[in-house]
Amino acid sequence: MRDFLFSDIAAIHGFTNLPDDPDLAIAAGTKLCTELLEPIQDRFGRIAIRSAYRSSEVNAFGNANDLSCASNEANAAGHIWDMRDVEGHMGATACIVVPGFWDRHQEEGDWQKLAWWIHDHLPYNWMYFYPKLWAFNINWHEQPKRWIKSHASPKGLLTKAGMANHDGSHEAHWRDIVGD
Repeated sequence: MRDFLFSDIAAIHGFTNLPDDPDLAIAAGTKLCTELLEPIQDRFGRIAIRSAYRSSEVNAFGNANDLSCASNEANAAGHIWDMRDVEGHMGATACIVVPGFWDRHQEEGDWQKLAWWIHDHLPYNWMYFYPKLWAFNINWHEQPKRWIKSHASPKGLLTKAGMANHDGSHEAHWRDIVGD
């Protein structure tokens, strides 16, 4: 839990990054871990947590000071694990790096191999990939929408419900990472 609670914003600015509703934060975080993070780690090796839980106080400060935090309403059931979204659902987000994957797959667009593997195997809500180390935000949610976007090349929307590439197997995209 220590890795999830650490926040650069909180550490630098003197905030306590603790949940107002620990039971909800633990319930959402447990789902994030058991359904997404642990299977990724089991398959690809140790993951590194870059950012995860944010208290509403830390998140609001980050949003107000342009520190890459969305509004509290937008981050409810996201980085704010102890706040349900506007529809009353729980969720949790973590920004992670998978060093073992990065070590072997650094070509432009290789992030898509990992994205498609997760899409085909795990019950994620959404993922957002970044160019540095193929870091990505991954969200577990009670009502998953299943979309993937990226700031890494190729940038933009990879898939979402209703797109022709959304359903079915994407093994052709990830097959070469299975034997790693």
